[in-house]
Amino acid sequence: MSRINVMQPWLGEEEVAAVTEVLRSGWVAQGPRVAEFERRFAASQQAAHAVATSSCTTALHLALVVAGVRPGDDVVVPSFSFIATANAAVYVGARPVFADVSAVTGNLTAKTVRAALTPRTTAVIVVDQGGVPVDLDAIREVCDPLGIVVIEDAACGAGSTYRGRPVGAGAEIAAWSFHPRKILTTGEGGMITTSREDWAARARKLREHAMSVSAADRHASLVSPPESYDEVGFNFRMTDLQAAVGLVQLSRLPEVVARRRELASVYAKAVAEIEGLRAVADPAWGTCNFQSFWIEVGSAYGLDREGLLTALAEAGISARRGIMAAHRQPAYASSGVSLPATERLTDTTLILPLFHQISDSEQARVIDVLRGERR
Repeated sequence: MSRINVMQPWLGEEEVAAVTEVLRSGWVAQGPRVAEFERRFAASQQAAHAVATSSCTTALHLALVVAGVRPGDDVVVPSFSFIATANAAVYVGARPVFADVSAVTGNLTAKTVRAALTPRTTAVIVVDQGGVPVDLDAIREVCDPLGIVVIEDAACGAGSTYRGRPVGAGAEIAAWSFHPRKILTTGEGGMITTSREDWAARARKLREHAMSVSAADRHASLVSPPESYDEVGFNFRMTDLQAAVGLVQLSRLPEVVARRRELASVYAKAVAEIEGLRAVADPAWGTCNFQSFWIEVGSAYGLDREGLLTALAEAGISARRGIMAAHRQPAYASSGVSLPATERLTDTTLILPLFHQISDSEQARVIDVLRGERR
């Protein structure tokens, strides 16, 4: 019996050729491929500016810095997210304040954000969790009049849409992930997109130790001009090897999203016929890329979440527990906050295998276990 993984990157000979071309060029980091990837990604996401980084975590960190978040500020975040969302606030000396999410979408809402605001709140990080678009406009209607910056954590969002546009297009600033679990991968890597030229320019400097002269400009000169360092920056650079892979992956994004939505529709139809299970679905305001296809295991189902995970594992299927709750982790347990919807979802959901190359027979194996036909 072959193993079915929860996710597999879709990589091929085009990526191999692109990386080989970079190696032969002699310029392997923060060079022309990175610049081209930034231009094409910005165009695809309808963003004015794009700044490549070493990861989505570093993109979130930089986004908070350029947005002006300072030590002592409060940043509202969902606990129902990978822990990097909360960690980014700590990196700039701010306090993450956890807000609850919708029990349907797993995302922050205008109501849950409003309930978490404090007099010291200067930013809110919203997440397109698992590729489900967050209702950004409703949250900005709460935050914009108060001068609170809304940062969109679109780590899972490439290929999802919000009100007919790519997610992130309506945000002042957004952060993206190209981790191998994402549907567009560069191995590791991230991106900032923003509507503000001044934020993009500062992010570009800060990712290269805040050097006044970029590596590209120094390379273009026979005698490099002297550089200065006007503030403390970071090494958050992307390599051209990663960007070359990203360019190939970006060209495939529409095909990948179409395939994932087709596979998700097969799961959704099957789950709808099983009492006690509920599947993630498109919200009224957008479409999902189904970066993660999660189901909620209710009390009417024959097994609890852990029991279903065990049954899947016994059938050679590697599913995953749903999204973590950061406020329950030791690093943030002192927050003492109660988040009923977050806690319910993190205790009752699991993520099913969904990747471009999964075969009809493999997906049928997964569905058979859900139906109890292989237990």
